[in-house]
Amino acid sequence: MSLPIAAVAQLCATSTIASNRQICTDLIRRAAAQGAKMIFMPEASDFIAEDKQATVALTTDLDHSTFIHDIQKAAKDNAIWVSVGVHEKSPILDHIYNTHVVIDSRGDIVSTYRKLHLFDVDIKDGPRLMESDTTLAGTKIHQPIETPLGKLGLQTCYDVRFAELAISQRRKGADILTYPSAFTMKTGLAHWEPLLRARAIETQTYVIASAQRGHHNAKRQSYGHAMIVDPWGTIVAACGDSEEPSLAFAPVDLSFLNKIRLEMPVMNHRRYDVYPELK
Repeated sequence: MSLPIAAVAQLCATSTIASNRQICTDLIRRAAAQGAKMIFMPEASDFIAEDKQATVALTTDLDHSTFIHDIQKAAKDNAIWVSVGVHEKSPILDHIYNTHVVIDSRGDIVSTYRKLHLFDVDIKDGPRLMESDTTLAGTKIHQPIETPLGKLGLQTCYDVRFAELAISQRRKGADILTYPSAFTMKTGLAHWEPLLRARAIETQTYVIASAQRGHHNAKRQSYGHAMIVDPWGTIVAACGDSEEPSLAFAPVDLSFLNKIRLEMPVMNHRRYDVYPELK
């Protein structure tokens, strides 16, 4: 029996939703044509706007999102599961949710996750980004969901810096952690790969991290380098430096995952009697 294939995507979203929608549906078709069971697309795949006012104005609820409707149709038409990051209306008029949506091969939304950790940083000689100016933080960690690849734990971008969340999802049964992202150039160059490999190694899960790459507008540029990391910490698939929409593919081998966990059972070795505050 052949192993299921994951496709990880890299693209450069702009403020034009129709163009972004076309890019994403094309990537879905390409991934399915190459045998992938599930495709992972970046944070903010629907759009990246230039300012808060434009972000709020472009955001709708999921039920009325033409972007989501077209992604659902593409998933169904191509019999493939989809993970994608989008903007979602929140109860606060001038704030939105940063939402990670999973759609099954019938085109149904099977899970949504609202980003817990908001990227509020002011880096010397780098960007000043205050996500909390526009975004309302989520409040829940969901159970990993069953997919054709295995049990999937949902996170988003900046969440990758918080090992506690990854470990919590591993303890809930996750085989795969996924991080749709839009890292800045400075933080991406320094931290992107080390963080993803660390999360894979410490949780002994696959890590699938889709990424925005390129110049979204005059103010913002993303690092890219979408990748798939196996439970040993090896990068098994990666997109290049191109700003053109691209895909990378890798099989997900749960027998390999289970072998690693059996031979090095780190979850059983945790000393919560010594550090109970982390339990």
